[in-house]
Amino acid sequence: MEDEKSKSPNKRDTEDVVVIGSSAAGLYAAARVARGGRRVSVLESKATPDPAPRTLIVTDYFKNQITSAARSSILNEIRRFELFTDGRSAQVTLKQPDLIIERSRLIRSLAEEAAHAGAKLRYDTRFLDLSPNAKGLHVHVDQGGKHEELHAASVVGADGAASRVAKAAGWPPVETVPLVQAVVKLPKDCPPDTTRVWFVPDDTPYFYWMIPESVERAAVGVIGEHGRATKLLFDRFLEKKGFEPLEWQGARIPVYNRWVPVQRTVGNGEVYLVGDAAAQVKVSTVGGIVTGFRGARGVADAILRKGTSELRTLRRELGTHWLIRRALHRFKQADYSELVDLLNASTRESLGEINRDESTRLLWNVIRRQPKLVLLGLRGLLLGKR
Repeated sequence: MEDEKSKSPNKRDTEDVVVIGSSAAGLYAAARVARGGRRVSVLESKATPDPAPRTLIVTDYFKNQITSAARSSILNEIRRFELFTDGRSAQVTLKQPDLIIERSRLIRSLAEEAAHAGAKLRYDTRFLDLSPNAKGLHVHVDQGGKHEELHAASVVGADGAASRVAKAAGWPPVETVPLVQAVVKLPKDCPPDTTRVWFVPDDTPYFYWMIPESVERAAVGVIGEHGRATKLLFDRFLEKKGFEPLEWQGARIPVYNRWVPVQRTVGNGEVYLVGDAAAQVKVSTVGGIVTGFRGARGVADAILRKGTSELRTLRRELGTHWLIRRALHRFKQADYSELVDLLNASTRESLGEINRDESTRLLWNVIRRQPKLVLLGLRGLLLGKR
């Protein structure tokens, strides 16, 4: 029979900051906080550092955020976009190339950087709950079937769109949409430095894409609104284009509808959210690496008492992407055809010069060069409101 001591939670020494989840944003925040002189633990429920692979596309801004070690995650560079809809097409040449990265490589590099900065990484450790104490927070976890109780001044929820930390601290759940992606052989007619985008509003209010990983392989994907229906439509799209999947990738992606406040006070402690847990995703393109890093940096600065200017900048950025998505979300085929027709040389030049992570500047430059887009966008906004 077990004695009472073996039944009680094991209490460890106080940790200044506990990060729940070894996501890209969580590891980025952990490294920054650790470099700022705070004790940090990163808790990951998986038994080993084995993140699921997924091919992603990011802007050149990504290089400003990472160290040289994390550049090993870069697979390819994209120098132009080809946009297709209803027999029409437009090409945009990028002044600074977009980057194709591999998510699992990136997370492994970030984990090494966080450990090197002094953060302690603990795997097979599942977050259960949190509660206030006299000095901060109790963090209840399960490690290998054993209940443990950690102590922290701050807890960072970096555990994805279905964040258990957010739920425990009282945040409402975030909306998500399905992403389905297949790795295929790169078609012979597609240069390896060119991304293709297809607008098919009868299938999805978002778009289909093809992003080359190399001269041999590309990732083809779609964002939908309903999981099973999205997969069926995607299968039909792959068959129509003659793509044969070599492997599958997928995820639930958070949808940014409004700014999620990233900090809450629980008792005498502070709880923060970063990355997908706070829906820090560009809803126009559903990309979240660069914005997730911005959110992580903002939260780290707040913990280190360095101000919140990064979070204010991020809020404006995400708000602009929300406005763009709201205008596009009810577009019909004729609207996309008109949009492509309006992309004159000057407008395409703006799209190529200013990246998607400077959305406000990009939006105003595009409107200045093609004022007719204002009327098209307003029509989309009114349709979305109705």
